[in-house]
Amino acid sequence: MSSSQGEYFIPEPSRWPLVGSVALFVAFVGAAGMLNGSGFGTFVFGIGIAALIYMFAGWFSDVIDESLTGNYNKQVDVSFRWGMSWFILSEVMFFAAFFGALYYARVLSVPWLSGEGNGFLTNQILWSEFTAAWPLSAMPDPSGFSQFQEVIPWNDIPLLNTIILLSSGVTVTFAHWALKKNNNKGLCWWLAATVVLGFIFVYFQAGEYVHAYQELNLKLDSGIYGSTFFILTGFHGFHVTMGATMLLVILIRAMKGHFTAENHFAFEGVAWYWHFVDVVWLGLFIFVYWL
Repeated sequence: MSSSQGEYFIPEPSRWPLVGSVALFVAFVGAAGMLNGSGFGTFVFGIGIAALIYMFAGWFSDVIDESLTGNYNKQVDVSFRWGMSWFILSEVMFFAAFFGALYYARVLSVPWLSGEGNGFLTNQILWSEFTAAWPLSAMPDPSGFSQFQEVIPWNDIPLLNTIILLSSGVTVTFAHWALKKNNNKGLCWWLAATVVLGFIFVYFQAGEYVHAYQELNLKLDSGIYGSTFFILTGFHGFHVTMGATMLLVILIRAMKGHFTAENHFAFEGVAWYWHFVDVVWLGLFIFVYWL
């Protein structure tokens, strides 16, 4: 159904949802095998990830073709905007759960264990020598928890990554302004800068993890501090990786001249996602690194 007819475009039945579901299942089976020391886990996980990449490439290609052939009208555009808005809201709830876990551990559980408020019996029964000091580097069973050092926010990587990610929010905004002025060259250059900054962030975060493991002895099993640190920063790093990859796809499309000042929601949707990633990082820097 073409947009010129004023009708709502309904795509033909697609195989990609089924391919994606199977790929995710295979990847999760492989990941479970890896975590349990299975010899085939890594191989199965690799097959699942490869199938997932194949699904994304094929599905993106179909959607791009539908857009370029003029199948999307204003009503479809509104649907895309609502869909992306609900998706970002679901991501907000996703991170809210992890921030909530951090809040519960630091603000509620730690005082209870130290005997504050209604936690007197908890303190006496579980750990009478407990000291309420975050991070919890002193554990009741030293043999089960290794001593570690906390990550200092004002050291090189956390602060540098904050500057990098906030700068990428500025560059993607400049790219949007260039697009609105039909300045495709400016759009491509600012988008390229955003992509580079995004992947630099991921590179530095990987270096931070190596530093945490090798020099700070901070690991995923380093008590509640290690768990919340790696869960929050790790999932955010995954979102940055996905966002930078999407921006790279948008950059390639921009170089091919797919966008105009009037028709560019694909760019806007990814830009919304990138700004969401920026905001989440600010929360991480404040509540995970700083406070």
